[in-house]
Amino acid sequence: MAQLNMVQAINLALREEMARDDRVVLLGEDVAADGGVFRISEGLLERFGPERVLDTPLAESGIVGAAIGMAAYGLRPVVEIQFLGFLYAAFDQIFSHAARLRTRSRGRFGCPLVIRTPYGGGIKAPELHEESSEALFCHVPGIKVVVPSGPAAARGLLLAAIRDPDPVLFLEPTRLYRMIREEVPEGADALPLGKARIAREGGKVTVVAWGSMLERVLTATAPYDAEVIDLLTLSPWDEATVLASVRKTGRLVIVHEAVESCGFGAELAATVAAEAMLSLRGPVFRVTAPDVPVPLARLIDHYLPSVERIQRSLDEVLQY
Repeated sequence: MAQLNMVQAINLALREEMARDDRVVLLGEDVAADGGVFRISEGLLERFGPERVLDTPLAESGIVGAAIGMAAYGLRPVVEIQFLGFLYAAFDQIFSHAARLRTRSRGRFGCPLVIRTPYGGGIKAPELHEESSEALFCHVPGIKVVVPSGPAAARGLLLAAIRDPDPVLFLEPTRLYRMIREEVPEGADALPLGKARIAREGGKVTVVAWGSMLERVLTATAPYDAEVIDLLTLSPWDEATVLASVRKTGRLVIVHEAVESCGFGAELAATVAAEAMLSLRGPVFRVTAPDVPVPLARLIDHYLPSVERIQRSLDEVLQY
């Protein structure tokens, strides 16, 4: 079984699904001739040709808008947006059209569209290249939001996203692209959307994370009796797995690299407060970025949740 990094695993998923289903097409800035800004689509133009791997102008609204039309008329487009911060230019297309097409047409049209984009901090890039604004998209009904935490999950979830009948925002943690290698089985089944996984079992505290924060959480919780949940899909998220863990441990710490105010961790905390309040032994803790714009490179390590900050929250919640 091949040991792949996340770039290679995503390339594998695209290659497998394009070979399986000739409705799958790729489009985005530099995805064809150059293989994408991170070389994720490298080799796909040569294998599948220019009718299925298309370079586009630098116009995110136009890219997503064209893909919505393709999806409505039977194709399964996979769009690459170079960084999550660049996707803000396509908000109207995503919120007003992709998310509403099935409802607006009373089911006559679906929108089987995947928007892939790297997200998150830690690569020391300029502003708009390290955004973690996943909660904006989770707020809109009609869009699924998926965040893999490693190569194997990336491959399995991307297969499921491409096969899904509705739009999926597929957020790829930039910091992890070449950091982690895992065994990635070629030809294995897709992973189900909306299902979390227990990355480490434990009994004293539940820690929920997603994306690149999972790697940091696993390091921070190593000395603790902590159950670590890798959420994988944020919309819809796996309430059952999180609630079952909190009812077992009685404590919850949520770690994400987005800002705290209205971050997705607030939705988790509110749901646990409503559904498992009597199981809680202490308050729900959130370890997040501060409520400021993503800083430039010199300050990014102070901005992102650190192992030390996670452990301080664990120490505090375990006192209850």
